[in-house]
Amino acid sequence: MADWYAGLTPETLSRLDEFYHASARFKDPFNTVNSREGIRQIFEHMFAKLDQPTFVVQEQLLDGRQAFLVWQFQFSLRGRRYSLQGGSHLRFDELGYVTEHRDYWDSAEELLHKLPLIGPPLRAVRRLLSVRDDARHS
Repeated sequence: MADWYAGLTPETLSRLDEFYHASARFKDPFNTVNSREGIRQIFEHMFAKLDQPTFVVQEQLLDGRQAFLVWQFQFSLRGRRYSLQGGSHLRFDELGYVTEHRDYWDSAEELLHKLPLIGPPLRAVRRLLSVRDDARHS
């Protein structure tokens, strides 16, 4: 399955039914859906809005009927290249279909801080609110 994510394209999206249960739940910082068709729509939206979206699976852990994938999501938007670090927790049913897919990534640090218009004020607020390590800044 990690290979499918790493090679995900609009064409390979047709194989979603091979991996996800019809009532699979998906949640990430922007979406929550409770069906395989909802998950398909999220991926279709990703391909429609982003240029060259790619998941680079860096690590995978399997423990019984659950797995965790550590990935880097790379894409272009309006001519600028982005890279987000995150992870996916997957739960499987007794037949091996994904019943729950939860993505974990920091939308503020990994995406919003990098955007041209809203990034600078968010970074300023972050600097204002963060604890300063004097040993590191001496």
